[in-house]
Amino acid sequence: MTTCLIQIEAILNSRPLTPLSSDPSDLTCLTPAHFLIGRSLLSVPSPMVSDANIATMERYQRIEALKQHFWRRFSDEYISLLQQRTKWKRGSSTSLQLGSLVLVRDKQQPPLLWQLGRVERVHLGKDGVARVADIKTKKGVVTRAFNNICPLPIVNSCGQDV
Repeated sequence: MTTCLIQIEAILNSRPLTPLSSDPSDLTCLTPAHFLIGRSLLSVPSPMVSDANIATMERYQRIEALKQHFWRRFSDEYISLLQQRTKWKRGSSTSLQLGSLVLVRDKQQPPLLWQLGRVERVHLGKDGVARVADIKTKKGVVTRAFNNICPLPIVNSCGQDV
């Protein structure tokens, strides 16, 4: 149980909070781990465990299954929290800003290896509404729909979301 809780703690402490700088070439973000150990956490990805009966698994596989279940649930809920639409809160939807640090949604990524990038270009649809963006990542420029990218909140010097 201790091993499982420590791995879950690493997942929680590796989540991106806000960009480290406003520099467009900087693709790093502040995480809770920065406050604990002064840098972000790194881990080797583990293979996916099958969805077999947990009672018949070896101990290591049980721990991995529990961790992966937590990761799937946490990432879905955390990403949906980051993707909250302002339309219902403020009366009008705001567009994604160029140069914003975003989390690229990819359900296949293991914990601690979330892909971050900066918005380089926004594509307008026929109706004039932006729904797709080009994102510069460490692996190159990728094109993703807005429902697959999550802008990280920008915090001002007083600690409030902008």
